[in-house]
Amino acid sequence: MTARYSISARLARAAVPLVAACLAAAPMVAPRTAAAQTAAQTAAQTAARAAPAPTVATGHRDILLQADRAWNGTPYDHYPAGTPQLTIIRLTIKPHTALPWHTHPVPNAGYVLEGQLTITDRETGKSRTFHTGECFAETVNDVHHGVSGDTRTVLLITYAGVPGTPTSVPVKGEKPEY
Repeated sequence: MTARYSISARLARAAVPLVAACLAAAPMVAPRTAAAQTAAQTAAQTAARAAPAPTVATGHRDILLQADRAWNGTPYDHYPAGTPQLTIIRLTIKPHTALPWHTHPVPNAGYVLEGQLTITDRETGKSRTFHTGECFAETVNDVHHGVSGDTRTVLLITYAGVPGTPTSVPVKGEKPEY
C-alpha cells in the first residue's frame, strides 16, 4: 500500500526523533519549568500523530433506489405539508415473524441489511420478497405487513415526514409494528 503524505506531515515524522533527543538532552543543559516540559511533550506527541493529508477526489455513487411509486405500483402523489423531518430506523425482526398490519402516513424506503422480508398488501393480496442488499419503496396509507424468512431480518428504513407525524400506524386492533 502506498501512502501519500504532505510535506508538512513528512517533516513532522522526521522531527519526532529529533524532538525526542532534545527532550532527553534538555535536562542536562538547563532546568525547565513544568509548563515548558508539558509544552515540549505536547509538541512531540502532536508531531508523532501527524496524519497523512487527505486526497481530494470524487466519490463513486450507486443509486440503490429512485422511485415515484411504492413496491406494489401505488404512485406517490405528494409529500406531507410542513417542515421536513427525516427519520432513519434500524428494524430487527426475528425469524418466521409476521409484523402486525399497519400503514405509513409518509413516504419511506427500506434497505435489507440481513435476511429477507416478504411484504404483502392486504387489499390486493399482492406480495413481493426482498433479500439482503435489496431496496424497496414502501406504500403510503395502504394496509400491509412484512414477514421475515428463516433467519433474522434487519432493515434500515428512512422516512420522509414532518415533526409530530408517526412513521407507522397500526391497523385498529393490531399491535404497533415497532
